[in-house]
Amino acid sequence: MATTAQLFEEPFDADEYIERLAWRIPGGGSKGGAEAFDPKRLLEEFKNHIEELKQLDERIQRRVEKLEQQCNREAKEFARKVQDLQRSNQVAFQHFQELDEHISYVATKVCHLGDQLEGVNTPRQRAVEAQRIMTYFNEFLDGELRSDVFNNPDKIKEAADIIQKLHLIAQELPFDRLLRFCVCPGKYHDLERQLIQEFTAAQRRGEIGPMREVAAVLLHFKGYAHCVDVYIKQCQEGAYGRGDVFEDTALLCQRVNKQVGEVFCSPETVMAKLIQSIFENKLQTHVKDKLEETRRSDSEQYLKNLFDLYIRTTTLATKLTEFNLGSDKHTFLSKLIKNIFSSYLESYIEVEREHLRARSAMILQRFYDSKNHQKRPLGTGSIQELKERIRQRTNLPLGPSIDTHGETFLSQEVVVNLLQETRHAFERCQRLSDPSDLPRNAYSIFLLMVEHLCVDHIDYALEIGLSAIPSSDAKNANLYFLDVVQQANTIFHLFDKQFNDHLMPLISSSPILTECLHKKKEVIEQMEVKLDTGIDRTLNCMIGQMKHILNTEQKKTDFKPEDENNVMIQYTNACSKVCAYVSKQVERVRKSMDGKNVDTVLTELGVRFHRLIHEHLQQFSYSSMGGMLAICDVAEYRRCAKDFRVPLVLQLFDTLHALCNLLVVAPDNLKQVCSGEQLTNLDRNLLHAFVQLRADYRSSRLGRHFS
Repeated sequence: MATTAQLFEEPFDADEYIERLAWRIPGGGSKGGAEAFDPKRLLEEFKNHIEELKQLDERIQRRVEKLEQQCNREAKEFARKVQDLQRSNQVAFQHFQELDEHISYVATKVCHLGDQLEGVNTPRQRAVEAQRIMTYFNEFLDGELRSDVFNNPDKIKEAADIIQKLHLIAQELPFDRLLRFCVCPGKYHDLERQLIQEFTAAQRRGEIGPMREVAAVLLHFKGYAHCVDVYIKQCQEGAYGRGDVFEDTALLCQRVNKQVGEVFCSPETVMAKLIQSIFENKLQTHVKDKLEETRRSDSEQYLKNLFDLYIRTTTLATKLTEFNLGSDKHTFLSKLIKNIFSSYLESYIEVEREHLRARSAMILQRFYDSKNHQKRPLGTGSIQELKERIRQRTNLPLGPSIDTHGETFLSQEVVVNLLQETRHAFERCQRLSDPSDLPRNAYSIFLLMVEHLCVDHIDYALEIGLSAIPSSDAKNANLYFLDVVQQANTIFHLFDKQFNDHLMPLISSSPILTECLHKKKEVIEQMEVKLDTGIDRTLNCMIGQMKHILNTEQKKTDFKPEDENNVMIQYTNACSKVCAYVSKQVERVRKSMDGKNVDTVLTELGVRFHRLIHEHLQQFSYSSMGGMLAICDVAEYRRCAKDFRVPLVLQLFDTLHALCNLLVVAPDNLKQVCSGEQLTNLDRNLLHAFVQLRADYRSSRLGRHFS
């Protein structure tokens, strides 16, 4: 293997290089190859190869030194060339500066010469123009217009320019000279009229170029404003053929806007004048015609029209803000809208309140008429308040009880209609009220909602419902007040949703919010007091019904049967009927209430139910088999109590069940039973009272064991 520099090119692996060198030598390699391994020969070959590598290193070193010398020579040559180029660049830069200074000098001279020429030419042009004007001035003084410019219809624009200048000159003449100058007094106005006619004709033909030229000429005439008026009037001809004045106005302004920018030098002024003309004439007339015909005859339609017209007008104004109408276009459009609607908006809230009051009263009256009900006047004053306080504290039916035949006098349809009328009123109030008056106006609408929905409808129904609740000892009473509670609860949710969705956004950032919240709380609390009173009296009626069933169905022989060995029933008939009645009432309560109110009412009913059964059981004397029947009855009552899903009620009946065990337990076990988990915390007198109900209590043996 020849030793050359190519053998050491990257990537170089020394181990691989030695291995290849060893295999090349006969007798070398790890196994010696085909011949036996000869270390001496391998050593000799390595020494020779090392010598070759040294010679190769010397050759490469000499070559490297030669290349370094060559590189140094070329670097010096390159540096010399760069220095020469820098010197050449410096010379060129100096020449460029000299040329720039020379150009600046020449330009200054040219500008100076131009100024001198202009200084000479401008007076000359002015003199020529003055001479020309003086020539035309003399013609007017002579009273004979000989120049072609005044007699050629094709040169009307040039004539107009001359007339305009002469008119300005005439303003500075003495009065007697002015009279002589005005030999042709109609020429100025005649030309002005001809220009306007030409502009109008070009507008009818849709020729933008001639319109722009004539408008530029008329800009310096007094009749320029008249030209704009003519243009605005002609723009509106035939533009309102669709029957929708707002849509037609938007399309008209969109079409005219581009044309105005091409014709007039101040398009924003012309567009503003066009829009002002439309608002003050077309829109104002349209609004007046629509509103005046219903203002006194139909308040509902009047409010709808006012709301619709105002919304459409403000929407149109929003579209018009896309056009260039000057620096303060929003204020400009707001003033136009205010000019149209100000007389209507000033009295809006009075009309709104009166309409809402009349509409709500009509909805309520229609409902009561459909029920053939003559609304009862509710008592007021100190006597009524005293009666109410006594009724709440004692549940005494003060005054005659009425029979409503199950009618609640609450209607979700009526409530939805009332809330819908109020919602429409809130929507109109939000858009038609001045921002400073909005919270107060919204509050006045809210008070009407409270008056008609909460007082005239809900509160009235609660009063009727309270009057219709029978006394607690009534038989087969219709306890429909729970239906009143259910419907009132649904209406409360609708009322609260209306309050949050439509009233709150209007008053949330106003001090009126506190008044509204206070009023809402006051109304709801007043109704909750009546609901609580009605529910309490209804529960008393339920307990009265249960008591009536027990008194009617429960017999003394139930718990002291004549034949102790022949009792086949699991629980008494009275227990069965009471449990059926209770289960039905629990279901009614669940349907009538929601949330925590269900548990609260059922807890109260369950506690009263337990008290009734507890007191009822203490009225009888129990034999051994009768005690077993009493335990079966209480077990059934306890099963019924599970429907309440109230832990307290179930616990009470568990305790009662444990007390009933005292009626049957063997005398020797009385103390042990009384010390049980469920009875240990009870009053000993209560335990003794139950033991006394046993038929065998009077035996000295039983008394001794209990004591």
